[in-house]
Amino acid sequence: MAGTSTVIETNFDDLPLLYRGKVRDVYQPSPSELLLVATDRLSAFDCILPTPIRLKGNVLTSLSVFWFGKLSSAQNNHLITANFDQMPESVRQHPELRGRSMLVKKTKVFPVECVVRGYLEGSGWKDYQATGEVCGHRLPTGMKQCERLPEPLFTPATKAESGHDENISEEKFASIVGQEPAVRLKQLALNIYNEAAEYALARGIIIADTKFEFGTDEKGEVILIDEALTPDSSRFWDAKSYGPGHAQPSFDKQFVREYLETLDWDKRPPAPALPLDVAEATTERYLQAHRSITGKELFEN
Repeated sequence: MAGTSTVIETNFDDLPLLYRGKVRDVYQPSPSELLLVATDRLSAFDCILPTPIRLKGNVLTSLSVFWFGKLSSAQNNHLITANFDQMPESVRQHPELRGRSMLVKKTKVFPVECVVRGYLEGSGWKDYQATGEVCGHRLPTGMKQCERLPEPLFTPATKAESGHDENISEEKFASIVGQEPAVRLKQLALNIYNEAAEYALARGIIIADTKFEFGTDEKGEVILIDEALTPDSSRFWDAKSYGPGHAQPSFDKQFVREYLETLDWDKRPPAPALPLDVAEATTERYLQAHRSITGKELFEN
């Protein structure tokens, strides 16, 4: 069974650390490969919380692997293997990495977030209330919070290494990645979202919005990278209880954001610790998302 102890941070003398993100520790076991380690860190309002979320890294890894294999639109991706026993010896020497690691192709990463929104919530809802638009897309008047959009919207953002990602226009997006890649990335993001949203809805989960990252491999092919359609990168709602006009019960880290909003905290580091019951309730939401989407319990073959 995969290791179930909580992992906040990893450090290994025999594996070169390439990068430490908000959630992932990235190693480079060979010139053409990366090891993505999903820790149990959780970031909210772009701050890393001191309280780990039990099993979070395992859920992120398992769900990403599931989507990479399930969706025809996502099968051109960077995954080499998530089978711990097939990984290099330098990785297998560290059993705490089992179940939370993906060996992937190293790519040239597009420095943008490819966001797709199917429903009116988050910064999109705030944008709409102020301007009647979402990232430059004019919407019908009188729409409600969390209402389904007439069609999914592609709303790219810059990738911030620290601080907040910033929504950008499609023109700005094209100036960053190039005109032809911009068209390709937009179509890929919309295709993956539409296929995933249809699949998830049939299993009781609404994917309200999500974000993707893409890169090019050694052949110059555009492929899906990083994670895919997890509770960290998406809003997951319960389809049975869905109703527009108010915030929705969710199976993602929105639960933590809502708790933090009740505190006297200025959303700058250091972030406050989470009570044990809030941390455990977050774990349960992540596990429910995994269960509903995959039809399996975590660690079930």
